[in-house]
Amino acid sequence: MFGKFPGKLSGKFSQPNLTRFSCGAVLLIYSYSALGLAYLIGQPALALNSPAIAQAPILTQPPSPPTELLERARERLRQSPRSPSQLEPSAAFTNYRLGPGDSLFVNVLRFPDLTFQNTIDLEGNLIVPLVGAMTLEGLTLPEAREQIRLALDRYVVNPQVDVILVAQRPVQVTILGEVVRPGLYPLAAPQLSTALISAGGTTALADLRTVRVRRQQDGELAEQDVDLFTPLATASPVPDLQLADGDTIVVPTLTANQGYDRNLAARSTLAQPQIRIRVLNYAAGSRGGGSFGVIQVPNGSSFLDALAASSVDLSNADLRNVALIRFDVQQGRAVARELDGKTAILGDASENPILADNDVIVVGRNLVARVTYALNTFTQPFRDILGFVLFFQSLVDSASNLFQPSGNN
Repeated sequence: MFGKFPGKLSGKFSQPNLTRFSCGAVLLIYSYSALGLAYLIGQPALALNSPAIAQAPILTQPPSPPTELLERARERLRQSPRSPSQLEPSAAFTNYRLGPGDSLFVNVLRFPDLTFQNTIDLEGNLIVPLVGAMTLEGLTLPEAREQIRLALDRYVVNPQVDVILVAQRPVQVTILGEVVRPGLYPLAAPQLSTALISAGGTTALADLRTVRVRRQQDGELAEQDVDLFTPLATASPVPDLQLADGDTIVVPTLTANQGYDRNLAARSTLAQPQIRIRVLNYAAGSRGGGSFGVIQVPNGSSFLDALAASSVDLSNADLRNVALIRFDVQQGRAVARELDGKTAILGDASENPILADNDVIVVGRNLVARVTYALNTFTQPFRDILGFVLFFQSLVDSASNLFQPSGNN
């Protein structure tokens, strides 16, 4: 039974090291051999006596066998060779390349009749007074300005030209990693922050310090890392990199909590705005009362926030016997921590942890014991978070006596 376990039940939410592929074969083999030794098989469904949820370790993916990891590494190296001729990030990301759909304002000093605003057409051409159609696709703004100046120089004396990008063309980017909905996204406003919000925001596992943007230009690969977390922590403007068509954005998984405030990241507009919490409540065991529901609360909410947003009757609920259950991706199982809701209400922050998406709160000693028993007898590891969610849904649907009284509440 859950109540018989010594000490607090706690969940270790750790996350795997973000794999970085090295050009050195020795380092690569050494790294994956170490991971292979750590590979776990056949762990119980419920983890006990691990570090507290309040410490906010990170969820991770389960390591794969060494041979499989080595094959993945070789395949990635074959597909994405790092050539010394790759473009420098400063050149690839600083110099914007014009394309169809970009709107330009061209100002010709001393010749107001030649000043105009127009959009580059589908063939990459811009209509310039006196000159006609000029191909500007693939040029930077300084290059386009010089091309227009040279063309007008045939008609006017020493033209001075300014070219301003009024509206950037829509782009289509791929967003991968720790976002709610990875995939391919068309963006009318091609900024990095807009892309993350379009993908549903970053998850609780995201490391905003090293958001990576990959860009193919002239057949070469360039990468740029953007730190979105430090500005949040220092109250400074968040950098907003201009994206180009075909960019790939990778939001990495957090590997170390040192110097990183997950709660601050969760409350930012870059993160998933809402999280789902499941609440099982043995509200009044003597009357056979009980409930199961799913609530949505703002990302960064605490245990008490969820209780306030739920339908739990605090006057009848057994708040001294609460379990917070979370899916540990690394181990493929549920981990839990016992909470004392009464102490949390009195101001004990250690009993009021920050919640993560798809956490389950179980209220009532009998209900905690029954759910714990079901998890401990469920010997197959969960493959993903969906299996964890479906387990609780099927548990409620199939156990007609789950909320029926059996002894003291």
